[in-house]
Amino acid sequence: MSGGGGALPQLIIRTKPLFLLEIMDTIGANLQAVRQRIAIAAQAGGRNPDDIGLIAVSKTFGAAAVALARKHGQTAFGESYAQEGVAKIAAAADPVLTSRIASAIHEDASSTSDARGPSAGVASPSETGPLLRPLEWHFIGPIQSNKTRMIAEHFDWVHSIDRLKIAQRLSAARAAGLAPLQVCIQVNIGAEHGKGGVAAGEALALARGVATLPQLKLRGLMAIPPLSPDHAQQRRYFAQLRQLRDALVSAGIALDTLSMGMSDDLEAAIAEGATLVRVGTAIFGPRQKTLATRNTEDSEKPVES
Repeated sequence: MSGGGGALPQLIIRTKPLFLLEIMDTIGANLQAVRQRIAIAAQAGGRNPDDIGLIAVSKTFGAAAVALARKHGQTAFGESYAQEGVAKIAAAADPVLTSRIASAIHEDASSTSDARGPSAGVASPSETGPLLRPLEWHFIGPIQSNKTRMIAEHFDWVHSIDRLKIAQRLSAARAAGLAPLQVCIQVNIGAEHGKGGVAAGEALALARGVATLPQLKLRGLMAIPPLSPDHAQQRRYFAQLRQLRDALVSAGIALDTLSMGMSDDLEAAIAEGATLVRVGTAIFGPRQKTLATRNTEDSEKPVES
């Protein structure tokens, strides 16, 4: 999907000199390693790796990072901040900016390998082609009421619905000409104070409400369990989400998605039935925290109960 965007050239120019060179040689290898982890975990659980989708969480990383991942075949991306995400969606959909990014990638690759020739700095069709694949954009962060229209107009999926009010606003803001917004209900599976997500005991009532909304398609459940280095404990939380999904299905709610598992626990999530894993650090490296990022985070914290 595409959207408008004002300061998109600045977004790309800012990320290229300092950031693109650093990640040039890592994103492709990182993606391959994550895909291999998914395949091994799936096979260990007797599952088909193709049944598990990978969302590359690109929040705080610029359009160049998205383009590099896209170049290596990644088509699903996750964002937590509406304004930042919409700017990247617009950049990825703009053929002129896409060509500029492809040329920047080609130029940096050429200079890094000391292979400059007559075509240096000009992206070839084979390099630009992968950057034109359609992308799927997932909103995975907390949702403010005043950001629902922006999210509904530009994203394909929303994973973080935990209030009927937010779901209603998303449905109302989703244009009739667009495909229904695919959504997941976020569950606070660890019952952690201050963490987003509906209580497990309230998930059925919320699911029934969301399922009636005309411009939303309820797909499943999402959770971010408490951090734990213990694989068995990780599995217990993910098992609870799977069991909750099964209970909702038994109650007549059609669900086919479990969005769970991140860089440090995707194996445990896959063992318990994850159909979507959300991976950021293992693909892009440590988050790039800037003043602009902090300002975005502050402006997009939910303020209503």
